Amino acid sequence: MKAYVLNKVGNADVLKISTVDSPPLTNNQVRVKIQTIGLNYAEIQSRKGLYGWAPKRPYTPGMEAYGIIADIGQGVSDLEIGTKVIVVGQFGCYAEEVVVPASQILPAFEKFSPAENAAFAVQFMTAWVALFEICRMRATDRVLIQAAAGGVGTAAVQLAKALGCEVFGTASQDEKLEHLRKLGVDHPINYHTQDFVACIREKTAGQGVDVVLEVVGGEVFRKSLEVLNPFGRLVVIGFASLNLNKLNPWSWWKTWRDIPRVKIDAMATASQVVGASHLGYLLQDTARMMRVWDDLSRFTQEHGLKPIVGHEFKFEAMADAHRLMESRQSHGKIVVHI
Repeated sequence: MKAYVLNKVGNADVLKISTVDSPPLTNNQVRVKIQTIGLNYAEIQSRKGLYGWAPKRPYTPGMEAYGIIADIGQGVSDLEIGTKVIVVGQFGCYAEEVVVPASQILPAFEKFSPAENAAFAVQFMTAWVALFEICRMRATDRVLIQAAAGGVGTAAVQLAKALGCEVFGTASQDEKLEHLRKLGVDHPINYHTQDFVACIREKTAGQGVDVVLEVVGGEVFRKSLEVLNPFGRLVVIGFASLNLNKLNPWSWWKTWRDIPRVKIDAMATASQVVGASHLGYLLQDTARMMRVWDDLSRFTQEHGLKPIVGHEFKFEAMADAHRLMESRQSHGKIVVHI
């Protein structure tokens, strides 16, 4: 079968298609023939050697995909060959086939296209856990979503608006602001040309927001804390601004400086909560993951939500898909078709 096997770290040019044997199938596992792959920023970091959850090289990256069950191992009784499914995991999906434990198989959405099914799980589960599980988001909250035009950002916007929240969303280009307006963002902000702190103060009559979803780190994290109300909740789900170069000592200091940090005494004075979330831990707890999935799926169907697929590539153009994501010029989810 064809697969992208990561033998070394580097820029997007290290992504090369290889012909490899199909992975063996053992007990309690499922083989899925992949049709579409959803890209995630963690895979950019993994390609660079900066992702702590990556396995030892060589390995095939890819955290999520949509496809059809081709075979099932002994001990799997609740799945059938030919069923359309979503696959979630830490690696393995940049391939024509993937073998995963049955616990990493989720039911596909009948009303979603193959691209939408590949775009849903990681982004929406990440946003759901951050906003509903950790921040306990309520309809009366004002919510700030950083990098709101990206995959997780567009998922978070839809969830917050469906609940009834007033939403502030930041993006790097005016074109992306138009996408946010179409999603229902109440206050789109271009963080390159506008001071989002000043914008929020103006729109809230000098107050701030109750919930922040933060994905950037550095100055963006520090300024996000400035607009967090008393009893507010901020959750960090990524550090997109951090760019460690192991050969450049200056980048070590800059990375260390920009890692989000808080002072407990300041949080106590303001009665604020700052947390962080990583979906990898959810994948290790099947019962909790299925509870989250059931809650998310029910909410998604009740409110008619769908992932935003912004860009689609052919399997042979995986390197181009990575370059687009890394350029920060993309919007919505990037999907690759096999």
